[in-house]
Amino acid sequence: MTARAGETFETGRAVSDIEALLAGPLPATGPTVGEGEPDTGEWTATSGEGFRIIPLWENDGLVGVYGPEWEAAEEAADGHLAALVKELDRRWGAHRQVSMRVPLFRKLAGESMPPLFQALCDEDCYGDLAVWGPVAGGGRWVAVSVNQSEGDAPMILTAVAGDRPIIELDDQS
Repeated sequence: MTARAGETFETGRAVSDIEALLAGPLPATGPTVGEGEPDTGEWTATSGEGFRIIPLWENDGLVGVYGPEWEAAEEAADGHLAALVKELDRRWGAHRQVSMRVPLFRKLAGESMPPLFQALCDEDCYGDLAVWGPVAGGGRWVAVSVNQSEGDAPMILTAVAGDRPIIELDDQS
């Protein structure tokens, strides 16, 4: 669960959250640290060496949801991502896709990977990334994705800001 559970998705709010993420500090070094709401423990952010990941939206979860209802929930999440990508493409030009296939397989094999990809995997953010960068005149990179850790878990739209290029990992360790 994230601190965004129960919120209605709004493209404008998501863009504002990404702009704030871009303008905010990124740790230059140090360990990767997850952050949560003090009272509930719900995930609010993960920061690590040169990056920060935040949830932008979370659906109601899919426990007991099947067939057409599940497909509708998946289509809604994909639609939110598409609307956000369209707006960010308008602002920054066409995005690039960065697959999370290699990080997923490295995680399963217990192999090392760059801290950003390790953090995405640790937060169950396995959705392919739509990436722009560098953007905002500051040399930062942005990525967004929609994720679901398992069949009944909620779908979560996330954003990443980083001070290093977000590029596809090579198949080689």
